[in-house]
Formats: sequence, structure tokens, C-alpha cells
Amino acid sequence: MRPSRDEVLARERRWALPVALATLAAVALLIAATFVVGAVSGDGDAEVLRSVDDNGGAVIASGVMQGLAFLLLVAPLVYLFRAAQARSERVRGPLIRLVAAAPLFLSVAAILTAVATTDAASEFVAGKATSDLSRAKAIDDCSDEQRDDADAFRDDFGKGASSLQRCATTKVDDGRAENAIADAPARAIATGFGLGGRIGLAFALLYTCLWAMRTGLLTRFWGSLGMAMGAAALLLLIQFTLIWFLYFALLVAGWIPGGRPPAWAAGEAIPWPTPGEKAADEMAPEDRRPG
Repeated sequence: MRPSRDEVLARERRWALPVALATLAAVALLIAATFVVGAVSGDGDAEVLRSVDDNGGAVIASGVMQGLAFLLLVAPLVYLFRAAQARSERVRGPLIRLVAAAPLFLSVAAILTAVATTDAASEFVAGKATSDLSRAKAIDDCSDEQRDDADAFRDDFGKGASSLQRCATTKVDDGRAENAIADAPARAIATGFGLGGRIGLAFALLYTCLWAMRTGLLTRFWGSLGMAMGAAALLLLIQFTLIWFLYFALLVAGWIPGGRPPAWAAGEAIPWPTPGEKAADEMAPEDRRPG
């Protein structure tokens, strides 16, 4: 049984501020997480893992912050889905499970990735990781690089006979680091959850924003941008979605200049006119225009 208009409006008013605050907190946590882990750096896998080993606490803290942030993003996605569902019978209710699951998968992936990375760093620094590249093959590869671009090689490894040895050591160490990362116990599980989360988030944004735009809850610009952000999430560009989530938090809280689209207060769908309808309305005589 579908809720009445008054029930829909009461539910949306009751949850508006908590959803807005949860969304703002998620955005803040994701931004803060990048600064927390900012000390980790390096040109190759070996240097990165050494840096991770020196800053393991920051890596774990960043992963937990990201995990909590993704968990909080369940709120805005479910809120918008239910608002669109209340205004159109064509929105498929069972899909809300997928909408809610996507951020949960990303949350698990963020935490497991941090754990896998610190485990790999510990194994590498302890000398337990091995490389598939022999030192002799590494020296041959370095000799080829030196012949192909002597200036770049000199900038990276210096001059003299020892430069080839430094290059070979770097290549072998990077091979050890690469294997340590690939062999970390939680890596495969984190990758699986991350892939599922990105696909789910892409679908959640595409589907929910599409119906929010069709029912008049989002303008054409922000609805289209939300769908584009879904595609960005699929391409490992989840950070770009923060722009849309920040806007949505302000919209739900009623802090957007000009207020929310009329469909929010009406409790029913108020579709936006198509470009053709808008042009026809502008060309019609004033006494025949709607309203």
C-alpha cells in the first residue's frame, strides 16, 4: 500500500536534516581521509610500501574514515530513491536494496584495502616478498633504458658504473613490492568489494537521478550531472561524485538559493517541461500560457 501524500511529506521533513548532515559528514570525511594519508608517497611500488610501513597508522585511519564516509552515503541515496518512488509508480521498489548495498560494498573495500596495503608493506620491509625479475635480467633492462634515453637515466640513477646497479636494485625491489601487494591476503576480497561497489554506485546514481529528474525532484542539470557522476564512479573517479553529494545535502536541507524544486513541497511528480514544450509556451500568446 502506497503512503499518502501527507505521510510522504512528513517522512521527508523528518529525515531531511539528518540526511543532509550525514551527507555533509561523508563528504568531509572523504576529503579529510586524503590529507590523513598524504604523508605516503613514492615513485615506485617499493618506495610507496616503505612509506606505508612508516605511516601505517595513517593508512589504517584513512581507510576507516573512507569506510565510515561510504556508510553515511547510504542515507542520501535511499532518501532520494524513496522520494522518487513516492512520486512515481514506475520506480521499481526492490532496487532500493542495490542502491543501499553499493555504499556498503565501498565501505568494506576501503577498510580492507588499507589492511591489505599495510600487510603488504610489512611483508616487503621484512624481506619476505620475492621478485619475478632476476638481477641479471634487471641489469639488461637497465642497459637498454640507458641506451634509449641517457639523460633521463642519468637523472634517475646518476652517473658512473654504479648507476646500472642502482637501477637494477630499484627494479628488483619494485618487483618484490608488486608481488607483496598482489599476495596480500585481503587484496582479492577488497578488489571484489570495490568493483561491486563501483558498479552498484554507478547504477544507484544513474537510476535514482534519472527518476528524480523525471519526477521533478532534481533539475535537468543536477539530474544529468548525477548520472554523469555515476559513470565517473565506475571509472575509479569516485571523488568527483562529492560535488553532487554536496549539492544534494544543501538541497535536502533547504539551503540552496531559490529553494527546492516544486515537486518536493507538492509530494507528487511535477515533471520539467521539455525544451520543445518550453519553446511552445514562450511563443504562445500571454492569455494562453499556463498559470
